[in-house]
Amino acid sequence: MKTYQDLLAVGEREADRMAFIQQVIQQHEGSELFRIAKDANLYFRGLNPTIMNAEKIMYDALGRAQLDPIAANHKIPCRYYYYFISQTVMYLLANGISFKDSTTKDKLGGAQFDHIVQMIAIKALNAGAAFGFLNVDHVEVLPICGTDGEVSFAPLYDEENGALMAGVRYWQIDNTKPLRATLFEPDGFTEYIKRKADEMTVLQEKRPYKLNIGQSEVSGPEILSGENWATLPIVPLFNVNRQSELVGRKATLDAYDLMLSQLVNNVSDGALIYWIIQNADGMNAADDQAFLDRLKTIHVAHTDDGQSITPQQVDVPFQASETSLERLRSQLFDDFMALDVKNIASGAATATQIEAAYEPMNIKASMLETCVTTFVKGLLKLLGVDDDPSYQRDTIINKNEEIQNVLQAAEYTSEKYTTKKLLTIMGDVDAVDAVMRDRLEEDASRYAREEPEPEQEPEPAPEEVAE
Repeated sequence: MKTYQDLLAVGEREADRMAFIQQVIQQHEGSELFRIAKDANLYFRGLNPTIMNAEKIMYDALGRAQLDPIAANHKIPCRYYYYFISQTVMYLLANGISFKDSTTKDKLGGAQFDHIVQMIAIKALNAGAAFGFLNVDHVEVLPICGTDGEVSFAPLYDEENGALMAGVRYWQIDNTKPLRATLFEPDGFTEYIKRKADEMTVLQEKRPYKLNIGQSEVSGPEILSGENWATLPIVPLFNVNRQSELVGRKATLDAYDLMLSQLVNNVSDGALIYWIIQNADGMNAADDQAFLDRLKTIHVAHTDDGQSITPQQVDVPFQASETSLERLRSQLFDDFMALDVKNIASGAATATQIEAAYEPMNIKASMLETCVTTFVKGLLKLLGVDDDPSYQRDTIINKNEEIQNVLQAAEYTSEKYTTKKLLTIMGDVDAVDAVMRDRLEEDASRYAREEPEPEQEPEPAPEEVAE
């Protein structure tokens, strides 16, 4: 595995640096980290590589293994992995990230920042780590392993303290298309390209991360000056234990998918009627086929003396498979610490029952929250902003019970807090400011209508005319 010290040892000669970049990419794609991330991406897309590559094997009379061309081979991957990862991330981040200062999120890209953090969190759960690139006024996603033309990112850590000091972002649509690579360093970034059958060349010389662009009447836009961040503007978001959610759970996912596929295959292979024809040894394969064709068309079979035809049906024992599937499903929910809605779907569950069902998810989300907060604070440190992120978890609740609890506590809290809690329960938390503004306008209008008109002083009595 290449490190930042290896990059420093290469020096500034571009030929050596380009050879180093290609070595970094090659070693990165051959690493265990990349392989697990690639598999996790497939599971997340509903493409279990284990069962997709499974084939039915049969053995001939000599014991040689051959592909079975007759046996059913349905391949049915489940979507549980996608469900578990999405549930974890959206439970914590679906309502976005809030800051004490309303201008903080604008410095990170505005409302789009919430979506970017969700994507980075998904990539981090899949691969164990993902990265956010602070590109001046917005954040970009850098995954360990990209999919379908996405970029991939190979980090270069410091050997002494483990800090991220540099990295290579690269992408290639397929082997016939150019390879694009970007080397990120603390003092700027350099763009490279390697076209098919050509050597890698510099596409864009090293330049600072922040450019000051002016407008010239003669030449149009031009770079006036540039500057860099205090440190490398790429911040890692590590998952818990810095490992993929697939680690330790892959075997259970594969067992479930294989069991489900095998159940369907058994039904396909066994749900049939076959015929036993006695005293008909003179029939060959062509006669057998003609017999079946006649039986399917006119449903009549003729026999000679001493011959008999008996139908037989195969019954597939599926109860054991169904029991195994249910057990594996329960194991998956336990392993991923996920919310099983079946536990609270029947009847009118109380708030206490719902909270108890959410407890494993809350524990997992709290651990992920620590990771996300560390990531966001790293971005804010680059910007020189002192703020703290907060989260509103997306839960299933007993709305009537929760509304009553909020209203009962209203006398002890502020009007804005009560309004925000009620709107959160009703799914309109983004409308807090608008609702508060409307209430102030209504109160002002009502006050204006109810304010009594000032009393007019009585007109003074006319002075008596002196006689």
